[in-house]
Amino acid sequence: MFTGIVEELGEVTAVEDLGDSRRFTLRGPVVTEGAKHGDSIAVNGVCLTVVDHREDWFTADVMAETLKRSSLGALAPGSPVNLERTVAVGGRLGGHIVQGHVDGTGTIVAREASEHWEIVTIQLPAELSRYIVEKGSITVDGVSLTVVEAGTDHFTISLIPTTLALTTLGSKGPGDPVNLEVDVLAKYVERLLGQRPVAGAATGASGAEVAG
Repeated sequence: MFTGIVEELGEVTAVEDLGDSRRFTLRGPVVTEGAKHGDSIAVNGVCLTVVDHREDWFTADVMAETLKRSSLGALAPGSPVNLERTVAVGGRLGGHIVQGHVDGTGTIVAREASEHWEIVTIQLPAELSRYIVEKGSITVDGVSLTVVEAGTDHFTISLIPTTLALTTLGSKGPGDPVNLEVDVLAKYVERLLGQRPVAGAATGASGAEVAG
């Protein structure tokens, strides 16, 4: 599990095409400190498994499904990436609960600069809009953010100077894709409410309710 608090702005140093997958080599001296084979590191919000590592870099394999559902397929040598290690038990939950399981990609459509922050508008897939609420949490490229405005096909976020300087969101512009992970709690609530017992349903011999 992650919290959406980016630890380091890393860099892709190599991409190897493996046919139905790709192997990325990524530089990140902070997240590789104490890293072991099999550890999880979030790369632009996508949970990846460490295959190999050295003092300041690690490699990770990305399968076709992940390349299809995220923006990692657009990464190339030199691309900056947001990096975060899994949260340690007992550590501070600085952002919100982030699984590293991308729900889809959005597209930055506008940026509005202010004196001390920027408002960014992101278009999102229609099937994700129901999970977005004003003042709710959203993960954008692995960054835990608060929704300012929630529309039917877009939402807005505010970026403070620290986020602009220390994450990929400071350099992305209109037309650039971003990975989106909605609040997992919203998905669980939707699932549970959709499976509530039907009022007045018949009850079988076993005691289980049978919907008519």
